[in-house]
Amino acid sequence: MDHGVHTDPGALRELTVAAEHERTEVGQDGAVAGYRAGRTLRLSVELRRQLRRRRTQLVLGLVALLPFVLVAAFEIGEANPDRRSGGFVDLATASAPNFVVLTMMVSGTFLLPMIVALFFGDTIASESSWSSLKYLLAIPVPRHRVLRQKAIASALLSAAALALLPAVALLAGVIWYGAGEAISPTGDAVPFGDSVLAMVLAVVYIVIQLAWVAGLALLLSVSTDAPLGAVGGAVLVAIVSQILDQITALGDLRDFLPTHFSFAWMDLISTEVDWSDMATGALSSVSYGTVFLLLAARRFATKDITS
Repeated sequence: MDHGVHTDPGALRELTVAAEHERTEVGQDGAVAGYRAGRTLRLSVELRRQLRRRRTQLVLGLVALLPFVLVAAFEIGEANPDRRSGGFVDLATASAPNFVVLTMMVSGTFLLPMIVALFFGDTIASESSWSSLKYLLAIPVPRHRVLRQKAIASALLSAAALALLPAVALLAGVIWYGAGEAISPTGDAVPFGDSVLAMVLAVVYIVIQLAWVAGLALLLSVSTDAPLGAVGGAVLVAIVSQILDQITALGDLRDFLPTHFSFAWMDLISTEVDWSDMATGALSSVSYGTVFLLLAARRFATKDITS
């Protein structure tokens, strides 16, 4: 009895022809001719992948919903829209710009750092948890390119979420409270046009100030296979830093905390803007973020990918 393996002769001919036309030339860099590392893992592809993920859609949806939740809270609480004195909470319903200030203020302690930590902390760790990182590198995509493309995509999504919140808050504020002047607790009144510009600058500052969260979350993301651990670790550090910042006994040491200048953007709601705290806060956050990013790049370049 013939126990040999019978293969379709036609299939063998097709495989032979395909092998004859396969490119076997090698370039100067040792790669197969025609291979270009710059064509792998395009940014548009990574962005589409991230936008299709449920966590991205939920985060953007929550950000867009939050201003309307605050409006409902003020409507239930019967806030006085004519109030023109008190703190930022008391002035929240005085005008649309004031409502934007309140929205950014209440979300700046936890929500905004969490959003940045989520996008950056989940980016590499999730690939490891899915056991798809090693296949991504085997395409092959260079490690530095994987880290760079995912970091850029995370930065774009974070910036979009941080900009979406005040944009929706401004729209909701105009509808419910009108396009009036921005009133500060010190009594300064900033025209609507100038206050909108101030809000744009505030968003830019917040994006820069949260660079340290992005760098830390990325470092944790390349150091663990658990996305929750990377995200939670970055958020925990932010919370601890905010707690320490409340201890006045630390004195000038609090200036070195990454969250000390988190709300320096509130100086923009004034007729005479003091830029010193914002400049210091931006420099501090960029310095922390750069150090964390370099450590993340070094760690990912030498990490043993087994998942």
